[in-house]
Amino acid sequence: MSEKVLTLYRKDELSAMADRLQRPLRDLRISVMDRCNFRCPYCMPEDKYHPDFEFLKSSERLSFEEILRLAHIFAGLGVRKLRITGGEPLLRPNIAELVGDLSRVPGIDDIALTTNGILLAQHAAALKAAGLSRVTVSLDSLDDAVFLQMSGGRGSKAQVLEGINEAITAGLTPIKVNAVVKRGVNEHTVVDLVDHFRGTGVIVRFIEYMDVGTINHWQASDTVPSRELLTLLQARWPLTPAQPNYHGEVAERYRFDDGAGEVGFISSVSEPFCGSCTRGRLSSDGQLYTCLFASRGTDLKGPLRTGLSDEQLRALITGVWSQREDRYSELRARSPATEKVEMYYIGG
Repeated sequence: MSEKVLTLYRKDELSAMADRLQRPLRDLRISVMDRCNFRCPYCMPEDKYHPDFEFLKSSERLSFEEILRLAHIFAGLGVRKLRITGGEPLLRPNIAELVGDLSRVPGIDDIALTTNGILLAQHAAALKAAGLSRVTVSLDSLDDAVFLQMSGGRGSKAQVLEGINEAITAGLTPIKVNAVVKRGVNEHTVVDLVDHFRGTGVIVRFIEYMDVGTINHWQASDTVPSRELLTLLQARWPLTPAQPNYHGEVAERYRFDDGAGEVGFISSVSEPFCGSCTRGRLSSDGQLYTCLFASRGTDLKGPLRTGLSDEQLRALITGVWSQREDRYSELRARSPATEKVEMYYIGG
């Protein structure tokens, strides 16, 4: 590996490598569960993920011990932030135990979790006690009919709001609410969503509907550009751009001029941010993906279970990341991919 490709960052004698576009590996998203208790049409539609669909067997998923071992290796390569995802990660039994173990990995500064919120109320206190830093809740609308349409008829808005309140009580803050906006479905509800959380400390972020995976039959006309939503919100409340919290933050931030908090926009379609992407993704069955829109990953579970040493695994991961040159969102218009991993599989 050339010096041009490999860039070292020192912290507590740990190093971070860079890919071909000089992007370091700083964030790892760990999917712990391929199942979900929602059937969102844009992610896990009921017609495909029906009651007889065969998800992974327990033995096919990475064990907590395997996840922990990989987390140590990734931390040694420069990862500082972990995010627990799914599917729905709170469906994984004893998830707080994993969070507790991950919180003690040297070099890890922050552990977050993304959930649909249905089970959050019963887990929030235990997760905080175990060492979870923050939680992000997916909530596409507060309109009851639209909520059910976008969740595939599963769960209830009341359960999600209860989960958010319990997370606030537990101190899993700042809480972020992520809303995917699809034209003709829920863009008319965005103002009410913001109005509900204004002044509570909860940060609402709007995600442009995008072509993750292949089963959502995405078309460009389905996407409501973030600028359109910003204009809509600014007609109601004065907003001022805010500086990123850190380099590579995916959301563009705006503060309410009256001090009632902020909103964010994640604009992968209209304003791609590939150039600052520092995220790797680990699926629940141990595949490492270097892009949300990747068509294939690199198997780490097999090498783990056949006895590779930490140094050999480190070399394998280094080789994958150092060859990375993904920038799908920037190239989408020129060469859209026809085959991509589904979002539920790697947690978005």
